[in-house]
Amino acid sequence: MNCTNCNNKVNHHFCPNCGQASKPKRIDGHYIIHEIQHVLHFERGILFTVKGLLINPGQNIRNYISGNRSRLVKPVIFIIITSLIYTLISHFFHIEEEYIKYEGSEKSSVFKIVRWLQANYGYMNILTGIFIAVWLKLVFKKYKYNFFELLVMLCFVLGIPMLIYAFFAFIEGITDIRLLNIAGIIGVIYVIWAMAHFFEKMKTVNYFKALVCYVLGLITFFIFIFAIGITTDVLTKH
Repeated sequence: MNCTNCNNKVNHHFCPNCGQASKPKRIDGHYIIHEIQHVLHFERGILFTVKGLLINPGQNIRNYISGNRSRLVKPVIFIIITSLIYTLISHFFHIEEEYIKYEGSEKSSVFKIVRWLQANYGYMNILTGIFIAVWLKLVFKKYKYNFFELLVMLCFVLGIPMLIYAFFAFIEGITDIRLLNIAGIIGVIYVIWAMAHFFEKMKTVNYFKALVCYVLGLITFFIFIFAIGITTDVLTKH
C-alpha cells in the first residue's frame, strides 16, 4: 500500500519516509482526548513549557534554540494557545470593557486595526515581538543571535504574561475586584526578567537593556500601526 500522507510505498506498520502509521486511527472521541492529553502532557507539553519558562526561561529557551526541541511546545503554537486562553476568559467575563475605551471615529482605519488586534492577541503578540526583536538584535548584537532566534525567544516569553493576565482576569471575573492593572505590571516584570535571563542573567545592565528594548519595541509597533491606519484613511479618501 501507499502512505496516505506522502504516497511512499509502505510494507510495515509505519511509513519509512515520513513515519506515519500505515493505517491511521479513525478520528473519534478517543482520538480527540489523546490529542488534548498530548498537548497538556507535563513532560513534553504546555505544562512542562510553562514550568520551564517560569523557573529558568533563559536556559530552557537557549536549549530549544540550540537544538533540544523535543520537550517544549513549538513557540508559535505556545503564544497562540496562551493568547487564546486569555481572550476566552476576558471575553467571557467582559473584563476589558472596564479598562479599554475607544474614542474617536469608529470608521477610521486605526480604530479598526486596534479592534482587530484586541480580538487576536496571538497575532498581536507575534507582531509586537517582531519589533522588539529588531531592538534586541541592535542592543544585544554581541550575543550573535539572529533575528528569528530572538523572535522564537519572544514567542515563549510573551506567552507567559498571557497566562498571567488570564489568571487575574478569571479572579477578577468571579470576585469583581479590579486586578488586570496588577497583572499588567507583573507581566512586564516577567518579560524584562526573562529576556535578561536569556542573554546573561548575572549582568545587571542586561535588565535595563531588556526594558529599553521592550519599551522601544512597543512604541515603534504602535507608531507603525498608526502610520498604516492614517495612510489607509488618506488613500481611501482620494
